[in-house]
Amino acid sequence: MAQKVKPELQELHEKLENENLGPLWAAIHELNTIEPVAKPIPYLWKKELIESNLKKAQEILTVGDGADRRAVFLINPGMKDIGPYGWGGATQTLYAAVQAVKPGEIAPAHRHTTTAIRFIMSGKGGKGTVNGEKLDFQEGDYLITPTMAWHDHANEGDEEVLWMDCLDSPFTKYLNVCFTEFLPNKQQELTVPNDYNTNQFKGGMIRPIAKRNEELAPLGRYQWALTKQGLDGLSEYEPDPIDGYAVEYINPTNGKDANDRIGARMQKLPPNFQGKAHRHVHSNVYHVFRGEGYTVMNGVRYDWSKGDFFVIPAWTWHEHVNLSGDKEAYLFSTNDLPIMEAFNFEKVEEYEKNNGHQTITGVFEPVIP
Repeated sequence: MAQKVKPELQELHEKLENENLGPLWAAIHELNTIEPVAKPIPYLWKKELIESNLKKAQEILTVGDGADRRAVFLINPGMKDIGPYGWGGATQTLYAAVQAVKPGEIAPAHRHTTTAIRFIMSGKGGKGTVNGEKLDFQEGDYLITPTMAWHDHANEGDEEVLWMDCLDSPFTKYLNVCFTEFLPNKQQELTVPNDYNTNQFKGGMIRPIAKRNEELAPLGRYQWALTKQGLDGLSEYEPDPIDGYAVEYINPTNGKDANDRIGARMQKLPPNFQGKAHRHVHSNVYHVFRGEGYTVMNGVRYDWSKGDFFVIPAWTWHEHVNLSGDKEAYLFSTNDLPIMEAFNFEKVEEYEKNNGHQTITGVFEPVIP
């Protein structure tokens, strides 16, 4: 029960507020919490909702002519009060969006302090150039655009291409460190053969001797076929009780995360998988690449299917379930773990009650178009 504030103390509080000062005695437990209290909340966006709005945007906007990028981004309701646009925050550090590029369109070249990743959701013909290297975009590929790297995108095929973007925009916005530059030409000049680094690293867990020294992002494209091959190898053994079968994308020159500020993983949940719950300080943005199931977050069930997105904020209990009895579910996710580890903030805790499973107290109702 809160103690009643003396009138004279309340008067002092109001005086301090008017003078842009604050009383630590009244604020200390909010400024130094017992455990993390995330501003973002658990949330889920349906594929149909995002794509219906993208289709409306396609009728109005042409990429490269009035729009640098045609993308609809996720705004976490817990971040919505921050201007502008909730800082584009799906979590307090991660921006996520779905970008659509139609045949013949070119997303002009630019670069920025924010670092970025892309996960190809669907479509053929997508291409991207990063620092002079042209990369092929195939469904299931994971691609990196490191900080201040020139990048442009194009669709050279005959069908629409959709991909997920994830940037650390809320993080750079909060720190007030973002710079952006634009090239006078729509596309940058090519300086190496197409898929140059992709081909250099086809050996998997071996690397060219020329890449022995550490580089920021030596490999810009991680092919789905190789990712699946790694998951299939893990699948010969018992799944992890929390994550099923999961792999993370790494930088082949140093073994750390492939992107230095945004981590990324692909996990496979085998049929009938019921994962145990845990929580951690780092936050996640999930994209359902294949399958259907649900995730329980802080006791609430969030049902998902192919193409959906959901977020797990910091220090949120969560567990994944595959509803299919004969098909795997594949979940691609990004995280801010590299940032948390850099400052020694990361902490993980497993759920010990009820054999590791939360009691479901409610079911989330998503916005439907």
